Amino acid sequence: MRKLLWFTVGFTGACLILIYCGCGTIPMAAAAFFSCFVCFWGRKNQILRRAAAIALGFGAACLWYQIYSVNYLAPAYQLDGQTQEAQIVITDYSYDTGYGRTAVGTIQLEGKTYRVKVYLEEGETILPGTRAAGSFRFRLTTPDSEEGITAHSGKGLFLLLYGQEDVTLSQTQEDSAAIRVSRFRQKIRLALETLMPGDVYPFAKALLLGDTRELSYEVNTQLKVSGIRHVVAVSGLHISILFALLRTVTLRNRFTMAVVGIPMLALFAAIAEFTPSVSRACLMSGLMLVGQLMDREYDGMTSLSFAVLTMLLMNPLTVISVSFQLSVASVAGIFLFSEPIAQWMRNHMGSLKGKSISAKAKRWLATSVSITLSAMVTTTPVCAWNFGNVSLVGVLTNLLTLWVISFIFYGLLAANVLLLFWQSGAAWVARTSSWLIRYVLWIAGILSKIPVASLYTQSDYVVFWLVFVYLLMAVFALGKQKRARVFICCLGLSLSAALLLSFLESRLYGTCITVLDVGQGQCVLLQSEGKNYLVDCGGDDAGAAADTAAEYLLSRGISRLDGIVLTHMDKDHSAGVTNLLTRVDADVLVVPPVPLELDSGKTQILAADREVAFRWGNCELTVYGERLPGSNAENSICVLFDTEKCDILITGDRNFQGESRLMQKAQLPEVDVLIAGHHGSAYATSEELLDTVRPEIVCISVGKDNFYGHPAPQTLQRIQSRDCKIFRTDLNGTITIRR
Repeated sequence: MRKLLWFTVGFTGACLILIYCGCGTIPMAAAAFFSCFVCFWGRKNQILRRAAAIALGFGAACLWYQIYSVNYLAPAYQLDGQTQEAQIVITDYSYDTGYGRTAVGTIQLEGKTYRVKVYLEEGETILPGTRAAGSFRFRLTTPDSEEGITAHSGKGLFLLLYGQEDVTLSQTQEDSAAIRVSRFRQKIRLALETLMPGDVYPFAKALLLGDTRELSYEVNTQLKVSGIRHVVAVSGLHISILFALLRTVTLRNRFTMAVVGIPMLALFAAIAEFTPSVSRACLMSGLMLVGQLMDREYDGMTSLSFAVLTMLLMNPLTVISVSFQLSVASVAGIFLFSEPIAQWMRNHMGSLKGKSISAKAKRWLATSVSITLSAMVTTTPVCAWNFGNVSLVGVLTNLLTLWVISFIFYGLLAANVLLLFWQSGAAWVARTSSWLIRYVLWIAGILSKIPVASLYTQSDYVVFWLVFVYLLMAVFALGKQKRARVFICCLGLSLSAALLLSFLESRLYGTCITVLDVGQGQCVLLQSEGKNYLVDCGGDDAGAAADTAAEYLLSRGISRLDGIVLTHMDKDHSAGVTNLLTRVDADVLVVPPVPLELDSGKTQILAADREVAFRWGNCELTVYGERLPGSNAENSICVLFDTEKCDILITGDRNFQGESRLMQKAQLPEVDVLIAGHHGSAYATSEELLDTVRPEIVCISVGKDNFYGHPAPQTLQRIQSRDCKIFRTDLNGTITIRR
């Protein structure tokens, strides 16, 4: 059956290449089948047999992807970018976003049913079974989309529909299986809301249902940095807990386990909305139950291959789902490496035999550490690529908390059942579970605050270190003598060197200006002579902007800022600052003189209604503030950073008139770097300003494919006509200028 493994490797690899590289399916299939034919003649050689299976899987995937695209996705392709009348049946409860409401539903196209995501204006919650009818703009989520692929396609949502003004909602008698499951899921949510205190309810809902929308940014970050974010993303861990309960309840009777377990797994997968990680785990567990019933030996890697292949046959785009990638990688890592790691630990821990507490503790420690480490071996590259961070305290956090998660999970299940007939008992179980949840959050909070609890790939040195680690592991695995102490010492020394270089990088230059890529927003870090000031922290997404800023700072050993300046309070300049302050402290927060609600913790808030200057060494940071009628943007605070080696000017979102007021009020020098006003708007960065400050470099902080047309062609022309170098975050990513 290991032939299935190699076939699946080829099938999965082809899906990845077809999606991310856009190669032709027919030529690739022909090349793969030819390679399979060539390798087949050397089938007596084990390597060639595996190569033949991989090539066969690769070719099969190419053909299947073509068939899937032509026969199923073709109607969706035709609607990409179109606006037309449509009817959608909503199958789940809607929820609010920063721009309105969104919900999942189904639409009929040429006799085929498609799951879609609908975006509508703000209003009341939309209930399952509602029909949304009217005009919608369609956006395809696959690689063939004009606007690019999105993560939705990995979840089977191939179209996003944006409602126009004439969309009407009406309740129907629809009662599909998806709608019934949504209503059942909502009952569980309401039960948890009734039973659980407010401080633990978001975690409880996330743990049981995988719904993380109400987890605060701070808690989300603590779970991520401490390495246990996976416990609130319903996955194989939850299925294993459920499976353990099933074995206990059925007394391990094979027939009873299969009869009860398979429907139970299907129901749980439906409640968890068939996320890729849950689907993978349920398929593998279902296969195990069937195998036990038929008295067949269970092979983990074959089971994993079966689950992966089944999911990719149902939707080849599942391969882009991070949930799928992490789930498959973690299970593969456990199957491949957990036993060798556990055996090495047993060899160095003394006697593990017997029923003594010491022996049991050692066996538990060896098993727990080996499982966590083996999963980290294969999931670390996925986390580094998709999330930009790698937790260093994850092993410790998992040891301290995973044993509790099972009790919490069982407690939440029990509380929901007891609520049906014994409310006081349900309340008691919920209270007990609440204290266990607080313990998990407390551990995550403490460990996430440890310096260098996590590494961030925003540092090139960390990326080089990760590559070095995997090369080192390959050398260790292939070497005849397994010198673990030498391996561990090399890891420690190389990590220390990477961190030292990361922390020293910005300190080796007199002045460093960094324009962070936060999408359609602005966030600029100013550094000179040991001081660090941040100007703005906002973007397309408040949490993402805060993550970008915090991880850039922490990757360079900056856990405290000397100050933060918010040029104005529009979301694209300020939305991320509250989240940022949960991870990085700041001595002072300079804000415009306007009414605002901002949780700044212990940071001193300074309202700049006049000129304010911060001086140190040969540096001066001048903040130009004023209180005038008009919008936030027109009253943007301006910042002049004057250092011995470089001068920088930031004008926020001021337009021509605002820039003219600044030039009348302040004696602006010629500057080396100008941050273009209002993300390159046509009405900012005037000729008068350019002629006054005569910048050498102009940086534009702007998002890709933004709806505002930034940067405007006329603005670019004004800048280029003065022979200024232009750098843009949408084209160049994060911009760093050192002097």
